[in-house]
Amino acid sequence: MLQNLSNSLSGELFFDDLLKSIYATDASVYRKIPLAVAYPKNTEDIQTLIAFATKNKISLIPRTAGTSLAGQCVGDGIVVDVSKYFTKIVAFDEYLKTITVQPGIIRDELNLFLKPFGLFFSPDTSTTNRCMIGGMVGNNSSGTTSIKYGVTRDKVLALKTILSDGSEVTFEALTNEEFQLKKRGSTLESAIYTNIYNELSNPEIQQEIEKEFPKVAIHRRNTGYAVDELLKSSIFSDSEEKINIAKLLCGSEGTLAFTTEITLQLDNLPPTESVLVAAHFNSIQESMEAVVIAMKHNLFMCELMDKTILDCTKNNREQLKNRFFVEGDPKAILMLEVKSDTITETQKLADALIADLQKHNFGYAYPKLIGENIHKAINLRKAGLGLLGNIVGDRKAVACIEDTAVEVVDLPNYISEFSAMMAKYGQDAVYYAHAGAGEIHLRPILNLKKNEDVVLFRTITTEVAKLVKKYKGSLSGEHGDGIVRAEFIQLMIGEKNYDLLKRIKITFDPNTIFNKGKIVNAFPMDQSLRYEIDRTEPIIETIQDFSDSQGILRAAEKCNGSGDCRKPVSAGGTMCPSYRATKNEKDTTRARANALREFLTNSDKINKFDSEELKDVFDLCLSCKACASECPSNVDIAALKAEFLYQYQKANKPSLRTHLFAYNNKYNKLGSMLPFATNLLLDSYITKKVLGIATQRSIPKLYKTTLKKWYKLNVEKLQKGNFINGEVYLFCDEFTNYYDVTIGIDTVELLTKLGYKVLIINHKESGRSFISKGYLDEAKVVIDKNIELFKDKVSENTPLIGIEPSAILGFRDEYIRLADDKISAKKLALNTFTIEEFIKKEFEKGAIKVSSFKNTAKEIKIHVHCQQKSLSTTEATFVILNIPTNYKPTILNTGCCGMAGSFGYEKEHYNISMQVGEDTLFPKVRNTPIEIEISASGTSCRHQIMDGTKRTSKHPVSILKEALV
Repeated sequence: MLQNLSNSLSGELFFDDLLKSIYATDASVYRKIPLAVAYPKNTEDIQTLIAFATKNKISLIPRTAGTSLAGQCVGDGIVVDVSKYFTKIVAFDEYLKTITVQPGIIRDELNLFLKPFGLFFSPDTSTTNRCMIGGMVGNNSSGTTSIKYGVTRDKVLALKTILSDGSEVTFEALTNEEFQLKKRGSTLESAIYTNIYNELSNPEIQQEIEKEFPKVAIHRRNTGYAVDELLKSSIFSDSEEKINIAKLLCGSEGTLAFTTEITLQLDNLPPTESVLVAAHFNSIQESMEAVVIAMKHNLFMCELMDKTILDCTKNNREQLKNRFFVEGDPKAILMLEVKSDTITETQKLADALIADLQKHNFGYAYPKLIGENIHKAINLRKAGLGLLGNIVGDRKAVACIEDTAVEVVDLPNYISEFSAMMAKYGQDAVYYAHAGAGEIHLRPILNLKKNEDVVLFRTITTEVAKLVKKYKGSLSGEHGDGIVRAEFIQLMIGEKNYDLLKRIKITFDPNTIFNKGKIVNAFPMDQSLRYEIDRTEPIIETIQDFSDSQGILRAAEKCNGSGDCRKPVSAGGTMCPSYRATKNEKDTTRARANALREFLTNSDKINKFDSEELKDVFDLCLSCKACASECPSNVDIAALKAEFLYQYQKANKPSLRTHLFAYNNKYNKLGSMLPFATNLLLDSYITKKVLGIATQRSIPKLYKTTLKKWYKLNVEKLQKGNFINGEVYLFCDEFTNYYDVTIGIDTVELLTKLGYKVLIINHKESGRSFISKGYLDEAKVVIDKNIELFKDKVSENTPLIGIEPSAILGFRDEYIRLADDKISAKKLALNTFTIEEFIKKEFEKGAIKVSSFKNTAKEIKIHVHCQQKSLSTTEATFVILNIPTNYKPTILNTGCCGMAGSFGYEKEHYNISMQVGEDTLFPKVRNTPIEIEISASGTSCRHQIMDGTKRTSKHPVSILKEALV
């Protein structure tokens, strides 16, 4: 049946266990295994899916980025993912300030297109770098800008849809006459218009809506279908507003029709000059009372972060640097943004705001942020949702009551009652987000693996729903009803109005094929949870130490589905390079974590890692480590992949190619005895073909004299002199030792001339090749030997420094996970540095002088190694290449190079490897004039740059060495 459906689609249909497990969850607490996953390519595919669903009495679940928090995107039918192919801008009218897009276009990418025209689509959620317009329409998304510009529903002009009978219909603004014409006929479209007219013309229904629906003053109203919005039209009131059924569909979560095109009203870009006042408070209640005062100041943003969120940012590598403005230990911070066309006027607005807060004795600190610092603070706030996933263990901040909205004047009393209610249950909830809109994202901390907390999950949601109803608020402000809140719609709007919604649903979708169980006839909110209740936790033995996450399973469970790994190239950063190349959900960090969780939890095998599905999902992971820092929950897929490979290979013998790459150091040692013959052999077409290496690849050349040999030959000469800056241990990694000998020599000579005595001892290889191929027993041996060798030698005064980032940074990462002597490993890590970090540190303390370098002018473009970005810093390279007086370095925003050690050599990965390079790195290198130097710290990066652009790039150390006086 499904195979026949697959054959009839232009797009793809998947019904294997891997894809179904990946799409069983979104960013909510729910899990439903779908029947299949479809990637439609065109409207005909969607019509085919609708016909199939109708005939077979199954449901279609529309999905874009899958970041929904309420369970909108999970179901047991066919998940229809439009994020891959429905991504086009269909039409744009600069004069009318309108644009028509397909639902899979990313919000931030849309605004990149619009920026040159002075326009933007204003709703601004925390997920804007990956959320899509279709999902924003489905949820009626709001975000930080809603207090100034309104919500998505306010911007939707028209929706082109496919109805449940397969007919294509556009819903747009209609005059009274046009509306009456639509009622005529015998089509499903005419039946919809007739039904809406008959229902909403009834005075009793109108009165019931006015009585029971949330206050009109609350602009974030997402409870049920927006029938209250339709009553504002001239059909049902004295206004001149045209009726537009698109407003009803906005916020309907794909339960009424399948949208294929969206026409939006755009806004002029906001004033250019901004000041963000980060007001600090000693209590949540004080901050809530301050909101009422602050909102009198024509704010463009009024966002809250509480202490729980702020504390989470302390443990996130990426967000720690964005905490620069935090003073003391505030219980809450309000981010209050004012704007105007001049900085002078904006500063006056900010000062007036601060004066008003001080007048009312609200707050204790009011740092004013401008320019790039505003973006850093906003990124800190936006990361809040994902950062909550950093709470170690099974207790998590659960999304169930996080979307309540009340009128701003009611906010202090509402929060006071809410806090008292939560205290009754021993809950210290999380408070953050859209204070200025009367919507605080409130989350209880629960363990939904335990029955008593699942009971509390329902109890708290029910009590909060009643509290919201007391203030005539909306239980869903912007995240939608989904599964978690749909059960409470009847309570929120009354039985009569709920029956009205059911009648509307039946009119649109008589066979219930569109997103069953959402809005009406809801799935139970405490069933189909991600975890089996009161389960016996699987015991998963690992060679790596995952105790920091309470085991490998919980390390995978840290992924909460926020989907940061789906951000496109335009969003910057590195995560996730393979997804950026394929645009397949399977290749995201989220998919890998979810798949590992599924198979470790549900597999009946003794070796739960012995799975071809897991092999498939990890296959395109480049182990770049970007997820370890860029994922708000710090889900480290590289560590999980290494463990998977290790365990999988216990049951499945590795290939010869894998063995050769893993034992790279051993075979290079042999090959370096006859380097000319070895180089000739390895670079031959036949050898590459036999070993499964991409024939297009050039193979790095072995040197006759390794770095270790060169050092031994020159050690007496090198160690003569007065070393005013002391001694350092240089880690002679296996890549520098055999392939990049000249860079190693440059490093030794540079440090020597700068006054350091360079010591290279007879240590083991780094273990990087073993780790990347899952040879963790072998890696553990070299790791333990290196730690034993260095632990009593390396100190603050005699640090260990390394040239190749992936080799030296292992001391901070995998060494700690694998070492027997963890105390020594952690101590050693504190005094281990990349060469860039070390030079930066020494320069800043005055040990390295500008006078040691020429003042010749040189421009440099820097590409930084992925693991260096994640585990170290890009700043160090920038700083050290600024030491020579007239050097002008610039860090390129280049993401991952795509080589990733052996990955780019493997024939089946070659195309993906090059595509990753083409995403950001190659075009920027090609566009760099030949006289400008290209700097790249990683050996793989330099090799990939050469293969992809025919440009030579240099290690930063070599550039500095050349600059010595």
